Amino acid sequence: MNYDVILFDADDTLFDYKKAEDFALTSVFGEFGVQSPDTDFAALYRTINQELWNDFEKGAISLAELRVERFSRLFNGTGLAIGAEEFSNRYLGYLGAGAYLIDGAVELVEELRSKVRLAIITNGIREVQLSRFSKAGVDRYFEHIIVSEDTGFQKPHIGIFDYAFKKLGITDPSRVLIVGDSLTSDIQGGLNSGMDTCWYNPHNKTNTTPVKPKFEIKQLSEVLTLL
Repeated sequence: MNYDVILFDADDTLFDYKKAEDFALTSVFGEFGVQSPDTDFAALYRTINQELWNDFEKGAISLAELRVERFSRLFNGTGLAIGAEEFSNRYLGYLGAGAYLIDGAVELVEELRSKVRLAIITNGIREVQLSRFSKAGVDRYFEHIIVSEDTGFQKPHIGIFDYAFKKLGITDPSRVLIVGDSLTSDIQGGLNSGMDTCWYNPHNKTNTTPVKPKFEIKQLSEVLTLL
């Protein structure tokens, strides 16, 4: 066995984040009496959201700022007179209810749990992540669900991985594999911490970054071939 522990990212690795996001946006706009956002509106939100998550990875903004700022920018850009903080709180409730697993996720962790130890490491918002893992019934597969806001660091900072190693009693990072969809947070963080890295790339994106994962997979089931 090549690894003792596998660390999984959550969003867009085990959970279909876009599907949960669409559900949350449609639901909360309906609650505020606004027609469901069209494709362009949703695309604008995703652009703003991604920019702010990139800033969060770099430590340029806090998670609390991100939660509200993305909607402040969205409403300022579209002229909607909606309070960003209240909207954010409602949105997060719906997002946490959107426990949509990616095809093959349950089968994979079910197969893996008898072979290696499993844990989650995520930059996501704590109440959202814990709610989704519980609702999906997959929290039982993981020894720990490590969320950045509980550690004081976010991927790719080595601090969140040191926290995970301490939690899991890991003394040799080379015996750990991290699996995630983000080159800049999951893969770069794994490289920073001395782990082997596996880039989950189901849409066959071209890697134009200097970040080079050890493995690249298109389907989650391929993780089994790396053991």
